[in-house]
Amino acid sequence: MLSEIDAAANLAVKDLPAARRFCENTLGFKAVGNEGDELIVYKSGNTAFNVYQSEEAGTNKATAVTWSVGERIGEVVDKLRDKGVAFEHYDMPDMERKGDIQSSGDMKVAWFKDPDGGYPQPRQRLTEKIP
Repeated sequence: MLSEIDAAANLAVKDLPAARRFCENTLGFKAVGNEGDELIVYKSGNTAFNVYQSEEAGTNKATAVTWSVGERIGEVVDKLRDKGVAFEHYDMPDMERKGDIQSSGDMKVAWFKDPDGGYPQPRQRLTEKIP
């Protein structure tokens, strides 16, 4: 029933203006809609994601969004690093790290957090291939 319909991620933030600056100036997204001062919609490929203000922001400690960037993962990581994005590194079984990219077999991944006031944030994951 829902398998043929695009899904949208919802990312809760405490500081919507800071999230807007990060999404637009750092990540390069353009807002395509909004709901007052509480929610911004960004287009990403053929889908969209919502960034909204919430008191519950910062409570998710797991990956919230994954962008499959293909073989361009190194280029994307370099460009984001040049814009000030700090990447996370995790000690995980069977994962090797080269710079900011961690890999296991043919999967490559790089995690980063959004800058929401130092609270634990959703991790974003850039992958070369979605398993």
